[in-house]
Amino acid sequence: MSTQGSNSRSRGQPLVDYEPLKRAISNCVRAIAGDGALEVTFSGDRPGMSGDEVRLPDMGKRLTREQLSVTRGAGDSLALRKACHDNALHARLSPVGQNARAIFDAVEQARVEAIGAREMQGVASNLSSMLEDRYSKANYSNALDRGDVPLEEAVALIVREKLTGQAPPRSAQAFVDLWREHIESKAGDTISALDGKLQDQTAFARSIRDLISDLDMGDELGDDNSDETEDAEEDDEQNDNSDQSQRENEESTGDDDGEPQETDSTSEEETEGEMEAAQANADDFAEDDNENAETPGEPQRPELPFSGLPPHSDYKVFTLEYDEQVDAADLCDEAELDRLRAFLDKQLAHLQGVVGRLANRLQRKLMAQQDRGWDFDLEEGYLDTARLTRIIIDPMTPLSFKMERETVFRDTVVTLLLDNSGSMRGRPITVAATCADILARTLERCGVKVEILGFTTKAWKGGQSREKWLRANKPTSPGRLNDLRHIIYKSADAPWRRSRRNLGLMMREGLLKENIDGEALIWAHSRLMARPEQRRILMMISDGAPVDDSTLSVNPGNYLERHLRHVIEDIETYSPIELLAIGIGHDVTRYYKRAVTIVDAEELAGAMTEQLADLFDEHRPGGSGQPRRKKMRAAG
Repeated sequence: MSTQGSNSRSRGQPLVDYEPLKRAISNCVRAIAGDGALEVTFSGDRPGMSGDEVRLPDMGKRLTREQLSVTRGAGDSLALRKACHDNALHARLSPVGQNARAIFDAVEQARVEAIGAREMQGVASNLSSMLEDRYSKANYSNALDRGDVPLEEAVALIVREKLTGQAPPRSAQAFVDLWREHIESKAGDTISALDGKLQDQTAFARSIRDLISDLDMGDELGDDNSDETEDAEEDDEQNDNSDQSQRENEESTGDDDGEPQETDSTSEEETEGEMEAAQANADDFAEDDNENAETPGEPQRPELPFSGLPPHSDYKVFTLEYDEQVDAADLCDEAELDRLRAFLDKQLAHLQGVVGRLANRLQRKLMAQQDRGWDFDLEEGYLDTARLTRIIIDPMTPLSFKMERETVFRDTVVTLLLDNSGSMRGRPITVAATCADILARTLERCGVKVEILGFTTKAWKGGQSREKWLRANKPTSPGRLNDLRHIIYKSADAPWRRSRRNLGLMMREGLLKENIDGEALIWAHSRLMARPEQRRILMMISDGAPVDDSTLSVNPGNYLERHLRHVIEDIETYSPIELLAIGIGHDVTRYYKRAVTIVDAEELAGAMTEQLADLFDEHRPGGSGQPRRKKMRAAG
């Protein structure tokens, strides 16, 4: 390959024709996956799989041996997941809590990769190259504290080591060593027992749940209802047969007597009616879960049970003393912001083009919907050259001018509210920052003002608010018990060029902590309500439900989630602001009326542009948008 490349350079011709290599890699992926109809594409996007399509990194112009191994490793990983993984089973056994689910997903991926690595030496080498590349780009090598790296990555690599005998990649060795003693002291026996269950996904998944419990996260597991689901399906089938027989008997009896027959016991009717009503209430909350469970490839998050929300929110805050609303530029100096922004650009150099094309598509759609009409025969404005012939016919005719009419979207403002929680660390927050950056630039060209906000907490597990609560002798039901940090990356009136580097702050180690979504929505909503624009749009981008260990440890388990539902209901019902949401790997359609859930962070760019384009399309002149009520109740 190198000789051919050298000769090609001397002749000024393309280096190498990679099409045969791409076909060979595609055939390997299909063979490992056991699916000859699998479609394999190569692009600049992140590797991923959607249905029967596998997306691999493009070869580029000068392919190195290391890049080839990384590409093959990505293909082998996705093919093994296609062959050895049951999405529906994974969804049924997935834990409830966000952190536990992250461990569950990571270890399951380690399982499917270990199956291939143990059987094929070449696959093992390719997967090692892929992991080395992934963790070197994640920049975990400089981590000094366990809080700087996600627990799920360390657990998955330790499990991989036990299953395959391969040490963690060099770029991940440092952070695995930070976690190793903690993980092996608590869950070492459970991890050692995983080897005998490698081929059985159900048994392996239950062992992962045991591992999560060993790591003191058993409260996030929820119920293991895989067996219950099967039993429920059998019971439903029996009940259907029984109901059908009963209806046939009733019809035959009615035909004989010529009139409906009364039952022998009125109490039985009342009991059945009560049971049906109770079952109907339960079905209202279980309907979405049942539908989603049948959708392969969709990450499932079992929700906490709700029997209905109280008429007024019981949410309260222990203290506002330590909360802060801060500009991004005030959290670090200019030199560090420049460095972080450069790091962000470097990480996503290949994604800029993809998001840019989507943004340009959005811009063309908005421009096409604008009223581009002109007013003619004016006394001032732009000279109307089409009417200059009048002067030739009659030199005494005055010059004619024209002016373009005001466009539809100029009186609009969009707020992008980004979840800055610790679970967004890595690829999701990087993609979110770049998408927000490019959309802000695009909408600004269309005359639409954009505000970019972020929300997190100042500390893990309570901070100064919790210390104050401890000094006050731990009063019961204190409410929210952490220090909020709301960050302004770009205000609506600030031009994009002045705020561009602020988005690099999201790459700063230690910034991303916990997320309290309800109060963040209230904050972003109040800022929009103060804007003079006639049309105001609020887009929430999050990868999970509200999580704050300090607050949830001293309040009901659904405390933050229940408040979020109240806030969303108030905004959607009473506010003139249009609210939409995008969930990254998290089903936000249970909360928001207008929402979309994406599986991979790489889909965020398309989801954001499509949601905004659809929203503008609905409200263009002659569209189907409906006016909103102008009053809003107090939200918490």
